[in-house]
Amino acid sequence: MKQKKVLPASITIFGAKGDLTWRKLIPALYNLYIDNHLPKIFHIFCVDFLTVENTAYHEWLLTGVNDFSRSGRADAQKWTEFAKHISYVQGDFVKKETYDALKDNIQNFEKKEKIRGIRMFYFAVAPRFIEVIADALCSRKLCNRDALDRIVVEKPFGTDLDSARKLNRYLGKRFHEKQIYHIDHYLGKEMVQNILAFRFANHVFEPLWNNEYIDHIQISVAESVSVGKRGGYYDASGALRDMIQNHLLQLLCIIAMDCPKAYEAEDIRDAKIKVLKNVRIFNTEQVFKNVVRGQYTAGTVEGQPRHAYREEEQVKPDSNTETFVAARLFIDSQRWKGVPFFLRTGKNMTKQSTTIMIQFKESPHKIFKDDINPNRLIISIQPELEIGLVFEGKVPGLHMKLLPMEMDFMYKDAYIESLPEAYEALLLDVLDGDATQFMRADQIEWAWKVVMPLLDAWEKNPKKQLQFYESGTWGPTAANALLKPVAKEWFRLNHEPDAALPPATEKAQAVAAT
Repeated sequence: MKQKKVLPASITIFGAKGDLTWRKLIPALYNLYIDNHLPKIFHIFCVDFLTVENTAYHEWLLTGVNDFSRSGRADAQKWTEFAKHISYVQGDFVKKETYDALKDNIQNFEKKEKIRGIRMFYFAVAPRFIEVIADALCSRKLCNRDALDRIVVEKPFGTDLDSARKLNRYLGKRFHEKQIYHIDHYLGKEMVQNILAFRFANHVFEPLWNNEYIDHIQISVAESVSVGKRGGYYDASGALRDMIQNHLLQLLCIIAMDCPKAYEAEDIRDAKIKVLKNVRIFNTEQVFKNVVRGQYTAGTVEGQPRHAYREEEQVKPDSNTETFVAARLFIDSQRWKGVPFFLRTGKNMTKQSTTIMIQFKESPHKIFKDDINPNRLIISIQPELEIGLVFEGKVPGLHMKLLPMEMDFMYKDAYIESLPEAYEALLLDVLDGDATQFMRADQIEWAWKVVMPLLDAWEKNPKKQLQFYESGTWGPTAANALLKPVAKEWFRLNHEPDAALPPATEKAQAVAAT
C-alpha cells in the first residue's frame, strides 16, 4: 500500500496571548511534537495585538507547558527545538496590515519548503472577532483551498439560535463546510471517544440499548470551580449556554444515537443530528415542570471559602443568571420513547465529576426474597476514567443472600502510559482533515433549537423558580425532586463525597426572598 504523503503544516493561532493558547493549545502541540505526531515540517504563527519579543514570548509559553502539560516540565533540548517552530506576529485583528504580515510569513515558510502545505487557523479569540478574522482570511486568500485549509472555531458559537444561524451563514459564504471545524473539547476526551467503541464494537450491550430494557439515563457534569474571573462573560451566558447547549447535548447524542452506517464523519454527524431532531420541545409551562435552574450562594468547596455568585467580579448584584441546570428531557424516537434523560451541570459543587449512568429496568424474575437492585452501567469521564457494571450477586455463605457487585474497567489499571489530552486529539484530527469529532453547522443549530424554549421561558420570567444552593453542595433540592418517580437522588460514584443535597440555608433563603 502506498503511504500517504504527510504535507508541511502552517498553524496560526489568533489570540496568542490568551489563556487558551497558554494553558491548552501550546502544551497540546508540544506533546504532539515530542510524541512525533506533528508533520516533520511545520511552523506555528501566533498572532496578537500586544508587542512582544519572540524570546520573551517563548519564555512565557514555556511556563504554560511546565504548569499544564500532561508530560510535566518540558525537556530543555526538546523545548528549544520546538520553540524554533514558533513565531510571534504582532497585529490587530481588525487591521489589514496584520493579515499582510501573516501572509508574508506563511508564504515565506512555504517557499522555503518549496511546497504548499496545510494551513490551519485557530480562532482562540472572543466571539466578536470571528467574523472579522474569517472575512480577512477569505479576502486575503489565506484560507482558499478546500482540501488544504481549515479554520477552528471555539465555543460559544452564537448566543441563541438566530445568532448561530447568522454566523453559520457568514462562514458558509466564505468557506466550505469541510473547512470549518467547530471544536468542543469534550468530544476529544478519551472516555467520550471510547463510548462509540463500547457501544458498537460489543454485541453484549447494544441489543439492550433501548426503551425495552433501560429505565432512565443520567448525564451529570459537576464543576467544583466558581465562575472566577469570567464573571463578565458568564453573567451574559449562564450554565445553559455555557454547558448544556454544547457539552451535555453532545454527550446525549453519543449515548442516544443509532449505530451510524460507518465510522465516517458525515455518518456519525447524521446520527447525532437525528437524536437532536427527536428531542421533545417544551412549551413555557413544560419548561418549569421539567427544568430546574439554580444559583450558588456563599459556602465552602474542598475546604476553601467561596463567594456567592452575586458577589463575584463583574456579576450584577441582582443577577438571575443560572449557575446550575438540571433538566428532564425526552427523545421521541422508536428507540427511546418513554425513557427520561436527566441532564445536570453546575458550578461550585461538591466535587469535579462527569458521569453517565444508565439504569436498566428491574429484573422480571421475582424468585428471591431479597430486594433486587436494578443493573447500572456507569461511565466516568472525570476525574477517573472508568466503566463499571453493577449487578446482583450472591454473598459467600450458607444462605442465598444477594448484594450489588461491580465489575470495573479503569484506564489507570489497564494503561500505564500517559493518555493524550482532548486538545491533542482534536488538533491532530484537524491536521489530518478528520471531522468525526467536530460539530457540523446544522448540528449546532439543532442544539440551539432544543435550549431556546428554556431561554425564552426564563427571559419572560426571570425570577420564577430560581433556586439557590450553598457552594460545596450538589445543588438545589429541587433537582432531586425532578428525578421522581424513577430515582430519589442523582447518582454519585462511590469515591465521591456523600454530601446530601441540604435544604437552602438561612442565607440562601434570604437571597431567594430578594
